[in-house]
Parts: sequence; structure tokens; C-alpha cells
Amino acid sequence: MSVSTPLRSLVLGLAALMLAAGCASADPNRWNYEWPNTDFTKTSIDYGEVLSGGPPKDGIPSIDDPIFIAVSEMRELTDNEPVIGLSVNGDARAYPLSILTWHEIVNDTIGGVPVAVTYCPLCNAAIVFDRRVEGQATEFGTTGKLRNSDLIMYDRQTESWWQQFLGEAIVGERTGTQLKVLPARLESWSRFKARHPDGQVQVPNNPGMRRYGANPYVGYDGANFPFLYRGSYPEGISPMARVVAIGGQAWALDLLREQGRVEAGGLILTWEAGQNSALDTRAISQGRDIGNVLVQRQGDGGLEDVAYDVTFAFVFHAFRPEGTLHK
Repeated sequence: MSVSTPLRSLVLGLAALMLAAGCASADPNRWNYEWPNTDFTKTSIDYGEVLSGGPPKDGIPSIDDPIFIAVSEMRELTDNEPVIGLSVNGDARAYPLSILTWHEIVNDTIGGVPVAVTYCPLCNAAIVFDRRVEGQATEFGTTGKLRNSDLIMYDRQTESWWQQFLGEAIVGERTGTQLKVLPARLESWSRFKARHPDGQVQVPNNPGMRRYGANPYVGYDGANFPFLYRGSYPEGISPMARVVAIGGQAWALDLLREQGRVEAGGLILTWEAGQNSALDTRAISQGRDIGNVLVQRQGDGGLEDVAYDVTFAFVFHAFRPEGTLHK
């Protein structure tokens, strides 16, 4: 689905206004009132790169006590709707993007491991972290700030700020600290329930709190340019093209879709149809088919899942400027 000319003009106009506002407010002295416990003398970034996304601190509320039901009891999700599928120590759970789109962070414990399940709609970045820092579980919330259009999280212990795409603290006491990324799959509901028929799936804590199942970013992944981004763009590929990012390398989703399977340096990337885009139509269940990606490598016990992210080309370019993008 492509974005209509009037909608594109409106989006670009709003982006310009918010960029201007963001530039004016990228000053730690302006943030001290809202963030009195954040040490702004410590940072690894240029504060001019930080923009306001609109909502205030915790304006997009994380889910800290998620509720689950058995896979066999779920009736609301359609087969091709996207979920983040996670399995840790035999405990398997699905986190639907129909929920995460509205909350962006779920603080959970699965298989005895404290995790932060995160999704940034503006980057289509679905990443799961072990949320232990120096051996202690920490809890994450949303700052309402963006950098390179990507969610900036904060931890509720030190109120340090963390870049979601990198899993790295960029402001505050914990600057430079890195979270461990856990292998997870961005997959269709049908694929998760086939893999884990005895697993669990997240449901809204309060079904009336948000328009769960609706996409507030209609047509976003059909736009020509990203929202709330002022960096450079990659060459030879649309900035909004999906790519499969693994560390310092990424493969264009179109390339993987065309070939079906790519092997590189021990990695095995595969693509199969049957997953809706969460950023296309108003109803996520009706989004166009962008397919399922799986990344694995051969381990001692057979094929093992590898952590990956299906994101946009501009995101990979912004955070991995020296990386390799296979088009």
C-alpha cells in the first residue's frame, strides 16, 4: 500500500514541525525537570541527535505485569498476524505486535530469565533483551524521545537512557553498558502456534485501554521517507525498504524474498510467505504479506536461532554506517 499524496504531505509537514521542535528542545537543561535523576554529564552521543517523539516520559506505557493465555484459547488473532515468538528454557510465549505497537516495551520473566520485549514501530525494530544489568534485573520504560527515529528507553533504577536498536545505554550513569540480545522470531501467529501448541500468548491487561489490533501508523511502510529522522540515507535502496539486520551486516528483504534462502559466513537466512505488515493498513490483520524471516546457524545440536532484526534500510544505515548492506 502506498501513502496517498495528501497524507504524505501531511506527514512530511508534521515531521518538519516536530523536527524543528525537537531541535529546539535537544538541551539537557530543558530535561532536568522531567529527569532529575538522570546524569546528563555522561553521554556517548550528541544531544542534538535527540528528538521529542511527542509523548512525555512513560506517555507510551510499558507493560510490567503481562497477562497470558494458552495458545489453544486464543481466538482474537488471525493466522498471519505478526508476533514476537520467544522460547527460553522450555517456556514459549508470543507477544503480538497488535499490543506492542501501543506499548513498545514488555517487562517480563520467561524461563526464569528477566527480559524486555521491545518494538519500535517507526523502525519496525522487534528486539528482545536480557534485562539484567550487572546481574540485577532492571525494568525499562519509554522516554518519549527518539534518535534516528528509534525508541530511546530508560531504566527505572538509574534513569539512564538506552538506544533500543543497539541495546546500549547512551545517556546517564550506565552509559556504554550493553544489554544481551536474545534470539527471537518475528513471525506469524500460525507459525508460532504450530511450533509451540502448548505455549502462551500475551493478551491486553486492559482491553479498552487502546485500540488493540489497529495500526496508528497507516501506510507508514509505504512512504518514501521515514518520520522524525534527519540523518543521511543509504545509497541504492529505498530508505523504507525492509532489511534483515544481523550485527554489522544486513540483507535486503527483497533479495531474500527473491532467493528464498541465503547462506553467508555460517548464517542461514530463509524467507516464507504468510505474515502481515503491522504498518500498512488500519487493521494489522489486513496488512499486506511481507513474509516470515528466519536466521539460524549450525550448532553442536543442530540448527540454532540467531538474533536478527527486520528493520528499515535507513535504520541500519544510521546505526551501522560502516556496516555491509547486501542489496
